[in-house]
Amino acid sequence: MFQNRADAGEQLARLLQREGIEADIVLGIPRGGLPVAAPVAAALDAPLDVIAAKKMGAPGNEELALGAVASTGEAWYNDQLIAQLDVEDSYLEQERRHAATVAGEKLRNYRGTSDLAETTDRRVILVDDGIATGATVRACLQQLRGTGAADVVLAVPVASPSAADELSEQVDTLVVVETPDRFGAVGQFYQEFEQVSDAEARSYLFRA
Repeated sequence: MFQNRADAGEQLARLLQREGIEADIVLGIPRGGLPVAAPVAAALDAPLDVIAAKKMGAPGNEELALGAVASTGEAWYNDQLIAQLDVEDSYLEQERRHAATVAGEKLRNYRGTSDLAETTDRRVILVDDGIATGATVRACLQQLRGTGAADVVLAVPVASPSAADELSEQVDTLVVVETPDRFGAVGQFYQEFEQVSDAEARSYLFRA
C-alpha cells in the first residue's frame, strides 16, 4: 500500500537504484504517471519528460479499452476483445484517428510542441502509477520501439500479475514494487489516489 503517488515514486526509485538501473531519460505517462516519475528522475539524476497516448473506447462503452494509440499514431489493439465484440474495422480506424489526435494534443499541452522527447539510442525508463490491463503502456512501448530506444525499462509501483507477465516480454527490464494476486484497480493500492490535474502534472516537468 502506498500513501500517495509521491511515496510510490520514491519506493520505485529506491528499487531501481538497488537493481543498479540507470537511464538517459525518464518518461512519465500523464497524468498520474508524472508525480511517480518525478522522484525516479531525481533519484537517478536523469531528465524527466512525457510520452502521450489515448485509449480507444468500445462502441457504447468508452471505459472499455479496445486498445490505445500513441501521439505518433502507433497503436496497440486488444484483438481478443475486438473479436469478442465483433467491432468493425471502420469503427477501429475512426477511433484510432481520434485517439491519435487527442494524444497529439496532450503531448503539445505538456511539451509545448509536437516534437517527441528524444529517445533514439537512449536508455529509457517508462513510468506510470500502475498497470491494470496496460493498454496505454503498450501503445507507448510501440512508439519507443518505433523511435529506436536503445533500452526500455518499464517501471511501475503496482501491476496486476497477468499484465506484468505479458509486459515483461515486451521490454528489456520490468521493475514493479508490488504485483498483488487480488488486483481490482490501481487505486486500491493507494491511500490517496485523487485525480491529477493537467496543471499539477505539467508542474513536475517545469521542476525537472
